[in-house]
Amino acid sequence: MYLAMNRFTVPLENAAEFEELWLSRESRLNEMEGFVSFHMLKGPETEGKVLYASHTVWESEADFAAWTKSAQFRDAHSKAGQTRKLHEGSPHFEGFRSIQSIGASVAAE
Repeated sequence: MYLAMNRFTVPLENAAEFEELWLSRESRLNEMEGFVSFHMLKGPETEGKVLYASHTVWESEADFAAWTKSAQFRDAHSKAGQTRKLHEGSPHFEGFRSIQSIGASVAAE
């Protein structure tokens, strides 16, 4: 498993618009081989800023790399420069390879 995460620091006055931008975009992630899940997380508010993290879970780092080179990636990010910049600085990318995985089991009915 591979987790790709971007962290964004958003001024409080931009938070609603930032969320709407993410909630209304078409990601096309589900078209990619190896895609497992996507989550957009809202973190704490500190000193008038809100921390957000987007993360995707992939079956492998190679699957993530293929996404970053795909037409789907280009399409999903094509409007990124057309909107007002809502976050401070650049997104902070972090990538993680799984060294252990523990899942909840579902009881049989």
